[in-house]
Amino acid sequence: MSTPDLFQTDTPDAAPDSNAPLAERLRPHTLADVVGQAHLLGSGKPLKLAFDSGKLHSMVLWGPPGVGKTTLARLTAQAFGADFIAISAVLSGVKDIREAVERARANRAMGRATIVFVDEVHRFNKAQQDAFLPHVEAGLFTFIGATTENPSFEVVGALLSRAQVYVLKPLTPDELGELMQRALKELPGLKLGEGVDTLLAAYADGDARKLLNLLEQLDIAARTAKVEDVDAAFVENALAQSLRRFDKGGEVFYDQISALHKSVRGSDPDASLYWLVRMLDGGADPRYLGRRLIRMASEDIGLADPRALRLALDAVETYERLGSPEGELALAEACLYLACAAKSNAVYVAYNAARAFVQAHPSNEVPIHLRNAPTRLMKELGYGRAYRYAHDEPDAYVAGERYFPENVPEQAFYQPTPRGLEGRIAEKLAHLKKLDEEAGET
Repeated sequence: MSTPDLFQTDTPDAAPDSNAPLAERLRPHTLADVVGQAHLLGSGKPLKLAFDSGKLHSMVLWGPPGVGKTTLARLTAQAFGADFIAISAVLSGVKDIREAVERARANRAMGRATIVFVDEVHRFNKAQQDAFLPHVEAGLFTFIGATTENPSFEVVGALLSRAQVYVLKPLTPDELGELMQRALKELPGLKLGEGVDTLLAAYADGDARKLLNLLEQLDIAARTAKVEDVDAAFVENALAQSLRRFDKGGEVFYDQISALHKSVRGSDPDASLYWLVRMLDGGADPRYLGRRLIRMASEDIGLADPRALRLALDAVETYERLGSPEGELALAEACLYLACAAKSNAVYVAYNAARAFVQAHPSNEVPIHLRNAPTRLMKELGYGRAYRYAHDEPDAYVAGERYFPENVPEQAFYQPTPRGLEGRIAEKLAHLKKLDEEAGET
């Protein structure tokens, strides 16, 4: 056989090493141990029925990382007493597929079934995927592919037509909580304070393996720091994803940028121009100042005057063409316009609110009716069903329609001000809200 990295020959239900990673130690040994995927594994559900039928069939397991694709493949081999050959599509090629075929032939001679599991099958090219076809058709082995990508686009049609596609979902916060309780039994020294479980579930974002890795990292950090009760602040510090960016500029430089920004925000054109010229005279890069003006147009003016962003962009482009000192006049023009324009930070506030909301909640699935369905498989899964095309509706507006995920209540991130164009935007949104309310009453 090839290297052990490509073909895992261990028994699927073998007891994990006590020194193995937490995710491996908690890998389920039976279907009953699996957390999540109730839509596939619950009583009367598709994959549970497939197990109960006693008949193997080829399948593609499609879902995001850390939702149990490899685990389900291993449990299938265990349930049917099949030899489990795991191939990594990242590391192997046609030669490795041939070796798996030879092993499957030897198994058949001994009367034993074989499952060939291809992790990240979307990484295989067409020729590599086609190499499985004759053997799947002949029943030499059962093919199970795992992919994080849409199989409609990433798995060749001939192979896809011979396999049942099962769609796996991210774990819900409750399911992650259940898994966390199991993990804490393996980590008896790790004590989580109030709200930490919710924070960790948000970090994991539906990924069971990520959750277990986070808990393992947290356990090591807590023991190293001799912390008995882990609180949210400790979690934030221990699991920080990035460090503060090194400040290469001097304090005076950033004080002047702050003064320029606040002068524009405060609608003082003379002070704004003073700080702009002061920085240019001091040797500041005009391109940097141009980028700051673009930022101000989005942060402090936004939709109150959408022309501000375009004018700031034009000023930067003009400077690129003319250079100094002629191009600096365009920056001065943009600076004065921004200072005089109607002010609104509604876009800035809305973006920050939406970003905080997204980071604090799991990645809820796109509603079925909002998904495109360019392939037969996607249509069979119900993609795009019941979608109402706005241009076919009165005033090109679908009253009462929902565009948020099913588990996410309607949000009001954007609150337009009464200033400038946003006053008219506010009126329109109020009118549309009234149409929604009327549609809900009928």
